[in-house]
Amino acid sequence: MQTKRVSALLVFTLLTGIAVNVHAQSDAVRYEWDLTDIYPTVEAWEGAISAVTNRLDALSRYRGTLDNGAAELADALEAQSDTTKEAYRVYVYTSLMRDVDQREPAAQARFARARQMLTNLEQATSWLRPEILDLGADNIRSFRQQEPRLEKFGFMLEDILRQEPHTLDQRTEAILAQAGMVLSAPQQIYENYANADIPWPTVILSDGTEATLSQAGYSFWRAAPNRDDRKLVFDTFWGAWNQYADGMGATLAAEAQANVFSARVRNHPGVLEANLFADGLPPEIYTQLVTQVNDALPLFHRYLELRGRLLGIEDLRYYDIYPPLVQAETGVFDLERSSEITFAALEPFGEQYLELLEYGLSQQWMHSHPQPGKRSGAYMNGSVYDVHPYVLLNHNDDYESMSTFAHEWGHAVHSLLANASNPFETAGYSTFTAELASTINEILLQEYMIANASTDAERLFYLGGALEQIRGTLFRQTMFAEFELAIHRAAERGEPLTGPRLTEIYGDLLKRYHGHDLGVLTIDDAYTVEWAFIPHFYYDFYVFQYATSITGAAWFAEQFLAGDEAVRDAFIRVLSAGGSDYPHNILLDEAGLDMTQPEAYEPVLRRMEDLMDRIEGLL
Repeated sequence: MQTKRVSALLVFTLLTGIAVNVHAQSDAVRYEWDLTDIYPTVEAWEGAISAVTNRLDALSRYRGTLDNGAAELADALEAQSDTTKEAYRVYVYTSLMRDVDQREPAAQARFARARQMLTNLEQATSWLRPEILDLGADNIRSFRQQEPRLEKFGFMLEDILRQEPHTLDQRTEAILAQAGMVLSAPQQIYENYANADIPWPTVILSDGTEATLSQAGYSFWRAAPNRDDRKLVFDTFWGAWNQYADGMGATLAAEAQANVFSARVRNHPGVLEANLFADGLPPEIYTQLVTQVNDALPLFHRYLELRGRLLGIEDLRYYDIYPPLVQAETGVFDLERSSEITFAALEPFGEQYLELLEYGLSQQWMHSHPQPGKRSGAYMNGSVYDVHPYVLLNHNDDYESMSTFAHEWGHAVHSLLANASNPFETAGYSTFTAELASTINEILLQEYMIANASTDAERLFYLGGALEQIRGTLFRQTMFAEFELAIHRAAERGEPLTGPRLTEIYGDLLKRYHGHDLGVLTIDDAYTVEWAFIPHFYYDFYVFQYATSITGAAWFAEQFLAGDEAVRDAFIRVLSAGGSDYPHNILLDEAGLDMTQPEAYEPVLRRMEDLMDRIEGLL
């Protein structure tokens, strides 16, 4: 019923693999999270997973009782909800423990058991939706009026009625629940390859540095100031991925085919439509995003040309995307400084938000720095409703790390606000609003750093970083979304998806977006295997919501920074709403933001143009 919440509240930074151990400060203050807030010991966790297993077996006693009356329906829903909440607790404990060191066999085994437990939960509750639908809308609404305990399940019950055309009979729902582990296998295969199994190459850079090009190493060294080093990093890293293109192609093809199967068996016209429907999102949100971004490609090309000008490069190439536009001495952004600056930058949010942030930072909720075996990238996990959020970082004491810090703590405060305002049943929020809550923090941080820069070079550095956020979040993620739709449409047509075919589809998009044929930026064919590197293609149309998030964040931030307290208060209401309604409705009702309309996209494009104007004014 609600097990997707555990993944919905595991929210990631946009750029994976930001950590690289060689860059971490050896004497930096480090934070490690305290998992005893979830369970005091592994033995206690063992008892908890056994208890959840027993509760799963007990759920069957409610089967066939829902039509006995409102009290029986409430009993069944409360039992299901309580079991789900404890199952998430069991799962998150193992997930967090595993991510600190993914090489540890015992942690891997516990994580596998927890994943199986979630599949068993789906199976144990698979009868519930069909049986609720058998009651009929009139009976359900009558029961809600009779039984106060059903109030917190109101949105869920109405959503079940909405999904009736896509809900199957009890036997088929049970079969689909059993297939959950199989259908999610491609993501696990990708993670094992990307995080543990691929032997990453090592290169010697121009200054003699020996750089291991793991995912984390690539994400750091691709921004090397020396252009020959960047080319070496790209050639070597993508050369390694090309060796696995066939296997990764089969893995991503299996993901697409699994999604097509799930959409078709539930009577959806396609995978995109199924994913939009699940969150109650109008299809026009996706189509409007793609239309607006494609119409704005000349603006993006202006940025690429400005990048080439600032870097002093006439023949701009793909390996010139990542270095900062200018080199500037910005100092070390350790956790203490990152906390202080982030807190100051987020002052426009007001007292309630800042109090929650300050409290969270004072607790042991964060695992801060890289270490051997640790999962790369960063995320916030807010799925343990009655404990608190947890934040995983790979902090490198640089500006990008501080930006990630602000991003993830935006997710954490979102969870705190949603949990404080909602029962467990409606606290879990959609990705659509989750990424908005984090991206706006990055925008406010950027403007704070620009305003407080001490030199023009430093100001140019931060202006360039702000432009990079728009490139990486609006344009790159929309390009990803087009790729994701293209491969799923191909799978729906029955076309084979091989490594070379995926490279061809991705390469065409990469070249069109970056103006390859217009002479704006050259894309070498060797780099078009980049699709194999992107983990978000295994998260089912997650990526387009990054692009809508920066669009919405710019809409709010533009008014925030102009001092509009009413819009600020509306934003806090959006975060506090959690999952009490569909995300599009929350934005529309609480703030008047309609993401189906072209006007919603004007602030982010206006911001991009303004940032470039400010840069050119300093040159």
